[in-house]
Amino acid sequence: MLCAVVLGALTALAELAFLLVTLPFLGQAGVRATAVRLASLEARRLGIPARELEPRGRELRYLALRVPVGILGGLVVGLLAVGVVTGVRIVWMWSAGETFDGMAPTAPIVLYLGLAGLVLLFLDLSGVAGVYALERRLARRLLGPDPTEALRRRIAELAESRAGIVTAVDAERRRIERDLHDGLQQRLVAMSMLVGRARRGRPELLEQAHEQAQQALAELREVAWRVYPSALDALGLGEALAGVAERASVPVHVRAVPCERLPMAVETVAYFVVSEAVTNAAKHSGAARITVDVYREDSMIIVRVRDDGTGGAVPTGGGLSGLARRVAALDGRFEVDSPAGGPTTVTARLPETEHEVAAQ
Repeated sequence: MLCAVVLGALTALAELAFLLVTLPFLGQAGVRATAVRLASLEARRLGIPARELEPRGRELRYLALRVPVGILGGLVVGLLAVGVVTGVRIVWMWSAGETFDGMAPTAPIVLYLGLAGLVLLFLDLSGVAGVYALERRLARRLLGPDPTEALRRRIAELAESRAGIVTAVDAERRRIERDLHDGLQQRLVAMSMLVGRARRGRPELLEQAHEQAQQALAELREVAWRVYPSALDALGLGEALAGVAERASVPVHVRAVPCERLPMAVETVAYFVVSEAVTNAAKHSGAARITVDVYREDSMIIVRVRDDGTGGAVPTGGGLSGLARRVAALDGRFEVDSPAGGPTTVTARLPETEHEVAAQ
């Protein structure tokens, strides 16, 4: 924070010079473009992500308003530096046996100067924090989206994500019913017929019935994992993704997963993103290797699945569009980069904290 305020004081002087020099040319496109770049640099200095900015043609106004705030920050930091230098000078002179402006280091004077120094230090640091907060508020107000328009956009996103959730749930139910009807049910019928024939005097069919039972059990376990992985509750995301890697038909390398538990909603969506992306890569891309990474970045949980297949994945396909709806339900972002010839990278950006997830 202190470094940001110091840097802001320096850039305020540079921006003041820029505004004075370009004052006769403020309407020109080059001046506006330079103002946009300067405003973007200021937002980066204040730690405001680029996704929270929205160009509205107010960059010149922002620079003009932040110049006095930046100069104020420089004055506050200057007072802090003067106080620190004075305190060090007093201690140095007293330790050398000298007096400071005729004051000897008696107990009352030491107590008085110590308390006064602490109060002034507190006030100065509060001033630094206040300048930093004021700069961030000013940047969000002038460089961010219009509050009314952002509210309209948010309402539209929530309505769309709600409809997408309903569609995704219905699609998942149809998929489960299809898996049970076309796979598990047919296998159980075949196993029943084999057992019936074995009872009529063909015991060699019992071995086939046993194999059918094992395959039916494996398919039932797979369907149960698609509905909800029980290991996610008991063991966490890392172990659940390890299970995905074990069941995959191609090598899957899980390179990074946070050690601590994430919010359950985030872990669930992250699991299904990886599971579906791995399944699609194994079935359609001809990939020989898949890598999975889950990590933090700018208060977000990034889930990235990359394969070395032939590419050409369609984001509007059934599986990927369902994942996009799952991610949107948590106010996250879903991206698919799959050029022809590969590789394919599926990325989901999910809010990290329980508060952000619960607010959706």
